[in-house]
Amino acid sequence: MQSDIRIDVQSTFLDDQSDPPAGRFVFAYTITIHNDRALPAKLLNRRWLITDANGKVQEVRGDGVVGEQPKIPPGKLHRYSSGAVLETPVGTMEGSYGMVSDDGESFEAAIPRFRLAVPGILN
Repeated sequence: MQSDIRIDVQSTFLDDQSDPPAGRFVFAYTITIHNDRALPAKLLNRRWLITDANGKVQEVRGDGVVGEQPKIPPGKLHRYSSGAVLETPVGTMEGSYGMVSDDGESFEAAIPRFRLAVPGILN
């Protein structure tokens, strides 16, 4: 079941790579994927919806994550870091991973919506 794959996210604003007057806000995020299933699960692809404060939505699809298609053993996790650039100081990301278990079952693991925000911009 999809709920057997848990996804945790931590995001950080990268001030040194951002240029607010030019509408460039750079964020890093670290994803931790926990496999609570009984079988190994391989991450095949990803789909992201990135939304900025103006309502602009970018859809990003691709194979694997950061050039890898990790196979996550039962009870283990896979962690990686990546980034996103927004035109506004606040936005959200959400999506899904296309996965397959060792028994051939294909399934989607939902990535819960998380916020990207410049520190202090929201109370």
